[in-house]
Amino acid sequence: MQFGRTQEILYELNKIKENTEDDSFINKYRLLMETPVYVDSPLAISATEVFKQNEELFDDDVKEEIEKGDNPLEFNGLQFTRTPEESKSLNENGEPCIIISASGMCDVGRIKHHLKHNLWNANNTILFVGYQAPGTLGRKIVEGAKKVKIFGEEIAVNAKIEYIEGYSGHADQEWLLNFIYSFIQKPKQIILVHGEKNSQKELGEKILEETKIPVTIPKYGEIYTLENNKVNLEGRLDLESVKRVQKIEIINKVKKLRDEVTDMEDILRNEILTEDTNETDINSITLKLKEIERIIVSIIE
Repeated sequence: MQFGRTQEILYELNKIKENTEDDSFINKYRLLMETPVYVDSPLAISATEVFKQNEELFDDDVKEEIEKGDNPLEFNGLQFTRTPEESKSLNENGEPCIIISASGMCDVGRIKHHLKHNLWNANNTILFVGYQAPGTLGRKIVEGAKKVKIFGEEIAVNAKIEYIEGYSGHADQEWLLNFIYSFIQKPKQIILVHGEKNSQKELGEKILEETKIPVTIPKYGEIYTLENNKVNLEGRLDLESVKRVQKIEIINKVKKLRDEVTDMEDILRNEILTEDTNETDINSITLKLKEIERIIVSIIE
């Protein structure tokens, strides 16, 4: 989650909910105005608190709205789900609602639980408000996947999928070029190491054309040195050797995990799960085991 994006969305939702002057607007958006909004991300909730504590830094027009009693980050129906239990309860609630959840690319966090419980339902809409990197769950959904795997379970994508680019936290070509222009002493070289291949190529050509600064776009595995304001290609990694080493490391880690699970099983049997164990302890252990299971499933998906 990029800081500020959740707050921008809350600001826009507040403008809809507080617009009570236009009757045609009210009739068109009445359901949306009455729909509860849940911010279901611990990081986004903390960031919102920081915004509230620094209202003196807001733009003048926002300050004016606050003075009139209309705080854009506080409106009827807005709720913050701070605990995992509160988050889970949202998926048991059949009433219409808006859930703002992280992570933006859907690979980790509470959003995966919401997708698991709501992607299959054609009555729902999943709205993406930021860039989805290749290979991520979010990218698969945006590109039209009919089924996706979440926590080891295959989920049909029946919900309506929408995408808004305007809220992305990534700078576009114009802003990246403005960043380069802002240097008093211009860079001697620019190395692009982030972004998709086509976008990198287009940006590199644009930078060279407009600023005359040489641009290097490294390929995976290439080794460069920076010396005397020059970027020198020193060689390439033996990727096959690297993959072999990585595979061996993964296998060794799995073996270690298996040994630790065996040890944990012995401890549970002989020391913890005794006749004196109460129901609270058993429930606590069960929850922890479910969390371990969730992590393992997310790794092997």
